[in-house]
Amino acid sequence: MALKSPAAAAEALIPQFKLERLLNQDQAGRRIVLLGTIASKPAILLAERAAFATDTAHLSSFTSSLANIKNLGANDIYNWFLASSTSTSDSASQPPDLKLNLIYPCGEQHIKKYSQQGLRMVTETPEIYHNYVKPFMQRKREEGRLNWVFNIIEGRTEQEDVIYRERGEEGFLLLPDLNWDRKTMTSLHLLGIVERRDIWSVRDLQKKHITWVKHMREKLLDASVKLYPDIEKDQLKLYVHYQPTYYHFHIHIVHVALEAGGTQATGKALGLENIIGQLEMLQAKPTEAGYEAGMADVSLTYHLGEASELWTDVFQPLKEGHGGEMK
Repeated sequence: MALKSPAAAAEALIPQFKLERLLNQDQAGRRIVLLGTIASKPAILLAERAAFATDTAHLSSFTSSLANIKNLGANDIYNWFLASSTSTSDSASQPPDLKLNLIYPCGEQHIKKYSQQGLRMVTETPEIYHNYVKPFMQRKREEGRLNWVFNIIEGRTEQEDVIYRERGEEGFLLLPDLNWDRKTMTSLHLLGIVERRDIWSVRDLQKKHITWVKHMREKLLDASVKLYPDIEKDQLKLYVHYQPTYYHFHIHIVHVALEAGGTQATGKALGLENIIGQLEMLQAKPTEAGYEAGMADVSLTYHLGEASELWTDVFQPLKEGHGGEMK
């Protein structure tokens, strides 16, 4: 009888693995660590989803190979789904292994955002904010890119997903972020959206807003742990993006075990508690009667993609000594 090759002997071990329990799950559910036995001896098995094939042949047939596509929600041009990556005869009994987001129809700004590109670190001074970035924000808001947010606030879409809501001038609501699969607790990702429309970003927060922001933080935490009782408050972190994807103030609430990719990294995310602390330390300028200090008075450093309009129209010209060109 021929002896098995080392590779064949190793491959024969996997079918013999007998599960005892799950040890860990990370990378937003894409990797699991299992404890079990093989031939009565303890063994640990780490399983991680393979990278997507990127050759044209595979990509051309990608969508046609999906099965059990289930829509989780739709709002304006945004749609999100769960699906199975295999369309075999028994795929109906398999849990979905893909989370899909569809932007349709998409615009040039979406293509730039999601394209691979180099990054640049920039420092936005109060002067650059007032002279260049705030007018940029105004222009983007006037282009109608906030329709999907207003749909939620005004009760036209996603109302079945709203976890908590307070109405009024200082109202806000809480709902799942469209990037969460809504089942993996260690990758929990919720979104707190304010009702008021005069706060576009963290830059609009002032000392007078401290009590409101603290109240909102506590209510968001309370509502999150009430709906998901397996999670405690100190297992959640709250942050805001700057620059944000859209200019209507919102707060991200995520599980602390959610691995910090680019969206939680330094240069993109600002901890809400740190923002509150910074607001508390700011002092009004004594020469300006009635002046209200705020986040518009500090310099913020963050990263930008080289394809973003803020880089090409503002910070690159400033770097080259030409001044920002608001196109």
